[in-house]
Amino acid sequence: MTATNKELGLEIAKRVEGYIQKDQLSQEDVDTILKESEANYNENVNPGWLPYREIMSTDPMFSEWSQREGEFFSDVKGTEFIDCLGGFGIFLAGHKNTEIMKTVHAQLDRYPQHSQDLVNPLQGYFSHLMGLITPGDLQAVWPTNGGTEATEAAIKLSKLATGGKWFISTVNAYHGLSTGALSLIGNADYRSPFVPNIQQVQHVKYGDAEQMENAIANLQSVGEKVAAVILEPIQGEGGIIIPPAGYLKKVREICDKYGVAMICDEIQTGLGRTGALWRTEAEGIVPDILLFGKAIGGGCMPLTGIIARPWMVTEALVENPTLVSMPTFGGNPLAMSAGIASIRYILENDIPQLVKEKGEYFLKKLNEIQKKYPEMLKEVRGTGLMIGLVLPDMDIMHDFCKEMFSRKVMTSATMNDVTVARIEPCAAISYESIDKVCEVIEESIKALMK
Repeated sequence: MTATNKELGLEIAKRVEGYIQKDQLSQEDVDTILKESEANYNENVNPGWLPYREIMSTDPMFSEWSQREGEFFSDVKGTEFIDCLGGFGIFLAGHKNTEIMKTVHAQLDRYPQHSQDLVNPLQGYFSHLMGLITPGDLQAVWPTNGGTEATEAAIKLSKLATGGKWFISTVNAYHGLSTGALSLIGNADYRSPFVPNIQQVQHVKYGDAEQMENAIANLQSVGEKVAAVILEPIQGEGGIIIPPAGYLKKVREICDKYGVAMICDEIQTGLGRTGALWRTEAEGIVPDILLFGKAIGGGCMPLTGIIARPWMVTEALVENPTLVSMPTFGGNPLAMSAGIASIRYILENDIPQLVKEKGEYFLKKLNEIQKKYPEMLKEVRGTGLMIGLVLPDMDIMHDFCKEMFSRKVMTSATMNDVTVARIEPCAAISYESIDKVCEVIEESIKALMK
């Protein structure tokens, strides 16, 4: 690095700090930020990112800059949008939830990061709370920073606890993009460039318990021990797919029959998103490992993790507590404070019930729209505030998202089924905003039909 580069770096860092600390950007600031953002993304992020953004918005340089409490955010120009993308489920408690952020701010002033080997009281409290609010006897918690880290921890823990090496996942599943997690997802677009991944993985049709049992039985009949089944109680990136009634219970029975751990990925469904605190609880089962994330960070801190039943904490883990997962920032005080505040907020405000009521209202209106335009809106599916709108094909879905964007409502496609637009607003969304979103959806469909 040259002295000139250091000087330029210092100048830019100081200027951007100034933008962050300003109450209001000037027009000159806005113009500079947009111009430099375009160059920065093309040179230092990925030259494919802006064209990708253009697929589903009318402004490839659309730049989120500020939020106000609830379902709203603004771009760098100050234009306000209703957020129905919701950070893929992050903002269940809303943007800038002042109750949660107050606790995080207090922790930031006390001590923002931990010294690793010392006892972190907040991690202990958070883990205890998770044991109290999750189904059955789930109790042992490993906090991580992202969903894919949680999946990796679940893979390792189930191998240790069962002695098995094989995993059964489902077609169209999504569990993250790191090497182990990538092996489990059910989408060739993400897997194919990196094969071979973990070799001992089979994928079966989601919602088909018979296929699940056959896969396990066949492997074990030839001496291959299955460590775990992993599935989402509702497939999120698969297109908001709700499995047949009784599916999860049947899979639970199959896992017990063959001595296989059951991993439920509730990163997107958990904490009230579907109208129940946990979707597994609503289905009447207790998994051996439950993955949590997204909403648990209160929309202001990255926080994910796994919680497991006592039988999975083996002697090897007691002897070496760092064996399964120990990310540098896992369980850090800021994330733990956000998690504790989020749990309090969700329980105190009965967010699952609130989501259930608003979801029923939303779905009723959306189904009425679907009946009017069945050739364009093929299906509405979901529960709570985890809703998918099925369009005829990928191109129409992209155009639909652009029409929504032009009317100041943000949405996007699910990753594994790009004919489905997601509607995942926060629990705090007002009925007035729900009505507005439904109005925009109908207007967008009409525009596409012209």
